[in-house]
Amino acid sequence: MQRIIFLVMASLSALCSYAQSIVTDKASQDAFSLRNAVICVDPADDELVRQSAICLQKDIEMVTGVKLPISAGTWSQPVIIIGSIEKSSLIKVLKKQLNLSALKNKWEAYLIKSSSHSIVIAGSDRRGTAYGVFELSKQLGVSPWYWWADVPVKKKADVFIRKNVTVSDAPKVKYRGIFINDEAPALSNWSKEKFGSFNHHFYEKVFELILRLKGNYIWPAMWGNAFYDDDSLNIKMADKYGIVIGTSHHEPLMRAHDEWRRYGSGKWNYDSNEVRLKTFWQQGIERAWNEKIVTIGMRGDGDEPMSRETATALLERIVADQRKIITDVTGKPANATPQLWALYKEVQDYYDKGMRVPDDVTLLLCDDNWGNIRKLPGLNDKPRTGGYGIYYHFDYVGGPRNYKWLNTNPLPRIWEQMHLAWEYNARQIWVVNVGDIKPMEFPISFFLDYAWDPEKIGANDLQAYSEQWAAKQFGAAYAKDVAHLLNQYAKFNSRRKPELLDASTYSLGTGEWQRVVQDYNNLLKKAEDIRRALPMEYQDAYFQLVLHPVKACANLNELYYNVALNKDAYAHKWIVANTYADKVKVCYVKDSLITLEYHRLNSGKWNHMMSQTHIGYTYWQQPERQKMPAVYYVSTDSVVAKNRDEQKVLTKSTIPAGTKGNVFYEEAQRGVSIAADHYTKAINTNNIHWQILPDHGRTGSAITVFPVTAATQNPGGNTPHLEYDIYTYSAGDFNINTYHSPTLNFHNTEEGLQYAISVDDGMPQIISINKEDKTSINGIWNKWVAENIIIKSSRHAISKPGKHTVKYWMVNSGAVLQKLVLDFGNTEQCYLGPTETIYK
Repeated sequence: MQRIIFLVMASLSALCSYAQSIVTDKASQDAFSLRNAVICVDPADDELVRQSAICLQKDIEMVTGVKLPISAGTWSQPVIIIGSIEKSSLIKVLKKQLNLSALKNKWEAYLIKSSSHSIVIAGSDRRGTAYGVFELSKQLGVSPWYWWADVPVKKKADVFIRKNVTVSDAPKVKYRGIFINDEAPALSNWSKEKFGSFNHHFYEKVFELILRLKGNYIWPAMWGNAFYDDDSLNIKMADKYGIVIGTSHHEPLMRAHDEWRRYGSGKWNYDSNEVRLKTFWQQGIERAWNEKIVTIGMRGDGDEPMSRETATALLERIVADQRKIITDVTGKPANATPQLWALYKEVQDYYDKGMRVPDDVTLLLCDDNWGNIRKLPGLNDKPRTGGYGIYYHFDYVGGPRNYKWLNTNPLPRIWEQMHLAWEYNARQIWVVNVGDIKPMEFPISFFLDYAWDPEKIGANDLQAYSEQWAAKQFGAAYAKDVAHLLNQYAKFNSRRKPELLDASTYSLGTGEWQRVVQDYNNLLKKAEDIRRALPMEYQDAYFQLVLHPVKACANLNELYYNVALNKDAYAHKWIVANTYADKVKVCYVKDSLITLEYHRLNSGKWNHMMSQTHIGYTYWQQPERQKMPAVYYVSTDSVVAKNRDEQKVLTKSTIPAGTKGNVFYEEAQRGVSIAADHYTKAINTNNIHWQILPDHGRTGSAITVFPVTAATQNPGGNTPHLEYDIYTYSAGDFNINTYHSPTLNFHNTEEGLQYAISVDDGMPQIISINKEDKTSINGIWNKWVAENIIIKSSRHAISKPGKHTVKYWMVNSGAVLQKLVLDFGNTEQCYLGPTETIYK
């Protein structure tokens, strides 16, 4: 052993190069084979480090078919040495040669160094070491989703490690995790069938996935489940994998909500039941010996608001008493145990009205359950020791409608909102509600990758990220096409959640419904073409990650389109109504067959996972069973002959020949319709510039100002603005409708986020995007999130037709513009707004 350490030390001392890629498939004098390597780990190192070595052993075996030995003693080169700087004697021996400065005083950092015949993976702590190991696994070709999505591991006779390479990294956001929530019926029934319950066998799979995705934190399943109480081995499994356990925003002091149903006595009311609640919470802290973040505060029973009479003073007393429990049980000051206070729904109101918690507590800021952040720290706010975090949603049960079935979360919107969080210094905790885990694989990967290093992925990098992710699951040959499918189906679904779709969503008369369905069917055709081209081993993973959501959603849109056609034809007594009715029935049956196809994958491995109801909603809560939309048949004795549709010639403004650049024309029934990123001219300043957000929004791309922390501007002159040249045939009064992403008033100002709009040399009109919303729970907010857009209207006038310039002015940063529509009074209304009238 001493001889080999000497050889490793000699090799490492010669290292001088840096590269991110450490694995190659080709033999050369600059690489060595792992086929006969030995994995070496100190048996005194942390259990997670030793478990990581076992995972690497299995990964290499999946790739090469060779099971490498794991040793703590004498071995011969080549060698893989794994250890933490805290506990590994092997790493301590190599300390001088490794140059561990990249790990010094770092949280979860790792260092990978290769030499002529060795590779050393060192971590600043147990998780840092594990992240280094799983980085090597990823480069070997093992997807983090190899088990959870059946992504195949590409077999190779041998793999090689590049010599003299150094790779090091560390996370930027401290705690990065997921919340398993709303888990019935899909995940609950699946876990019961496959594991018996949400027990340690289930969580071992989850914890390994989180580590491979470079996460470290979880709020466990809690719909009738209790992590600590359901299986005494759950806590040990969490410690084995080094996963930090939390409880959701309304479950104080490590007690699951369902435990009060099981063991609580009396009301969930601190005024009347203080003694029993204290005892209940104390027991929670006493058993939670593992690494954790403790939720403090209190909401009403069952995640309901506290009573209107609840006083801030009472809530502050509750927090003080909870912290005393933490101190008494741990024997340490309360600030030695990480804690969070979630400003969820009405709890944010308590904070806004003056309630405060100690400085060491992380303030967990929240979105509105629909992916729009409600509150962010001010740039001049006093820094907190505990910092700020974000609780985000990919899934939700609540108004205006549950959305639990499929992914409806496009990466550009996730990026834009979490970029705001990062820039406004909410960097301590990022946790996202992922529902059943599946089918949120793609956005989960992105959320945790972005949390690892938000400065590494910019707005213009999302397409490349998508292609790289697709390549890791399915190979490089179809990566671009698969990335397109993943991004487009999420974009289409985000226009209106599938659970909110109905026959009236899109406009039938304008051809909008037909275009939406055609777009989805084109996507499906592409998805089917790729399926036929992919090798057999990729079929199960491809169906889960790509084909199923495209196929299911294309069918769902087809169903509602035919319901709309049926209603229209029936109203006119056209016989074709009967054909449309039959098509609805076919689509309805097909929906269940697509689900069945998913459940039969891989010998039924994923049975129940797509059992979430999604057709037949009548209010916000899901239906117990699906119900086909009503259809109507025209009897043969009442048929009215359908007249042939007349081709209309629409009036259109003339644009002079030779006109260059982006200019827009007016057309009858469409007005002037402008995609925001197609500006004619952008006016920036030294400190503020316009940034296109590619593929952000319902129909195209969007635009905003950077930095997102830029100060408020007084519009006019050469302050930041966009210019759009247009040609009209109309004159007089008209409306300009702006379409903004549903960003909320995250600084809680009186006027909210504002922009200004003008035409030609007119005075800019300052307009608030979101000041009407005060709670992000009801009122106009329901419309904004259901339609995934905020449309604001302003009144203008031009004295004559011809060329004019529309000017969109920055007032506040954070506003994201998707579209502008000029309506001279005859623009037909449709859900997505008129298609663009750009001159080409």
